[in-house]
Amino acid sequence: MFILKGLVFDLHRHNIDHITIPSSRGPEYGVLRRVDDVFDCWFESGSMPYAYIHYPFENVELFEKNFPGHFVAEGLDQTRGWFYTLMVLATALFGKPAFRNLICNGLVLAEDGKKMSKSLKNYPSPMEVINDYGADALRLYLINSPVVRAETLRFKKEGVYGVVRDVFLPWYNAYRFLVQNAKRLEVEGLAPFVPIDHVTLQKSSNVLDQWINSATQSLVIFVRKEMDGYRLYTVVPYLLKFLDNLTNIYVRFNRKRLKGRTGEDCRTALSTLYNVLLLSCKVMAPFTPFFTEVLYQNMRKVCNGSEESIHYCSFPQEEGKGGERIEQSVSRMMTIIDLARNIRERHNKPLKTPLREMVIVHPDADFLEDIAGKLREYVLEELNIRSLVTCNDTLKYSSLRAEPDFSVLGKRLGKSMGVVAKEIKALSQENILAFESAGEVIIANHCLKLTDIKVLRDFKRPDGMTEKEIDAAGDGDVLVILDLRPDESLFEAGAAREIVNRIQKLRKKVALEPTDMVEVYFESLDEDKSVSQRVLHSQESYIGGAIGSPLLLHSMMPPHAVVLGEEKFHGISGMSFGITLARPALMFNSKAILALFSGEAKFGHNLQTYLLSRDHSNLKSEFQERNGKKIVDSIENQPAVEVVLGEHVFLTVGAPLSSCQ
Repeated sequence: MFILKGLVFDLHRHNIDHITIPSSRGPEYGVLRRVDDVFDCWFESGSMPYAYIHYPFENVELFEKNFPGHFVAEGLDQTRGWFYTLMVLATALFGKPAFRNLICNGLVLAEDGKKMSKSLKNYPSPMEVINDYGADALRLYLINSPVVRAETLRFKKEGVYGVVRDVFLPWYNAYRFLVQNAKRLEVEGLAPFVPIDHVTLQKSSNVLDQWINSATQSLVIFVRKEMDGYRLYTVVPYLLKFLDNLTNIYVRFNRKRLKGRTGEDCRTALSTLYNVLLLSCKVMAPFTPFFTEVLYQNMRKVCNGSEESIHYCSFPQEEGKGGERIEQSVSRMMTIIDLARNIRERHNKPLKTPLREMVIVHPDADFLEDIAGKLREYVLEELNIRSLVTCNDTLKYSSLRAEPDFSVLGKRLGKSMGVVAKEIKALSQENILAFESAGEVIIANHCLKLTDIKVLRDFKRPDGMTEKEIDAAGDGDVLVILDLRPDESLFEAGAAREIVNRIQKLRKKVALEPTDMVEVYFESLDEDKSVSQRVLHSQESYIGGAIGSPLLLHSMMPPHAVVLGEEKFHGISGMSFGITLARPALMFNSKAILALFSGEAKFGHNLQTYLLSRDHSNLKSEFQERNGKKIVDSIENQPAVEVVLGEHVFLTVGAPLSSCQ
């Protein structure tokens, strides 16, 4: 060391090659000098698969059992470093690669495309992003970006927010909807929610239960397959589609069942939603470990014998065959609904306006059977249409024409494209139908498949009808036709939807939860009240079912009612009216109460005052615990009496009306 410090100031090779150092072990060991050949330090890292277990001097069996490794993961900048030396050494020593799969990430750049720099401060603080949107959102953003495909990523904080908006909010809303309606069972005095066992759920006769169960199994199969192939980037798009189906089809179309408006079937729907959310959390736990753990910790409370953490659970296994047929049918149903919505928007016919009839034209009898059968009620309710007609005669409502798919045929046919295109366009309707049936056709000595030719269906409007009276929209082989003619008989149904819509908006305005029970009062502001009276009478069942309680006249609101919100509306389906939301209020049968005290009015008045002073929810619980009866013996200087719910007192203003029906 003295020699190096004292004599050598330039440590480059040509200045130190001549230096020797006596061995500290003694003169018999000679001197130490620089070795001529020095490997790049990456060769040490490249030797990792065997060097870390001291192969071949030890652990021979362990090495041979586990080599090559399942995967390696590193950045693109290591293509000429670690990846290279791993490959070179393994090939030289063993004649095969050191790894079976390679995960190579690209570089994360600043939003402006430059390298992230502390001095330039051209990127947000990682902790700021995590604090604002969560580590799971950041993780999914990166997994769903080009960076996992060895490409560069321009990091944008807004992209992380997009993951929150598109993934976590819909996912959480479905979970919250489950929790709210499970809690509602207890609020209404029913048995607490306990999910039905998985085997029983698989036997549900409801078509959307079957569909979402099948879709969940498809999610399990897809994610397992993609992870086996180390394709991280395919999972998030599939999850997005799954969550969209869960929230915008299953939950949306099953609101009545999930809210208990269809009886005991509610528990089947809630259990199905519970099972789907639980499975989706288990599938996505490796990708979103924190979010799924939060949901799991609450859901496990109603399931005995569950693991303490979702990360102790095994990844779900494939269970039986998927329902490809039902998944395809529901997908087609959504296509029909989207086409019908497009027609409505084109003619300014909102969904609250009922229409008389819809015709669905499709050559596949099985498809039409699905739509007109088990999916019929969902189509009619979602589109607010009274009648659905199916037709497999495609020429009855449309004319067919064929167009070549130039993007497919251009490169393949070359100079022959012009001749082939001309003959395709000249195909008769009968020839087009035959082509669709056979799946192929010979044109100018070329065999063309269904993917080579676009079959277009042009709507053939019935004689004497205008575009404003009937219109259509098509997508591929399906044509949707709507009868747009106004129908006075549908006016009352449309007006009822408008009333329900204003009630629901007022509930949101006063920040009510779905489980919050309120009474709804209606007051006509028109001089001629006959229109609103006719609507309320004819649509009583629909309105009551939609809002979960009878719609009461404003004149029925007792003076002790607590008003939560009120609003007036004008020009709604030709009506002006006011809506008032109030807490449930007690109603009394004065004659029955007087009979309890042999006609002593003072005692009856004291009893009513006492009951009104009690907390409504506590009073309801006391009646429920005692089978609708309660002993009142705490009023001073007054005899004890047994008060019977539904005979002496009612918990809501609407209850006496319901008991009379």
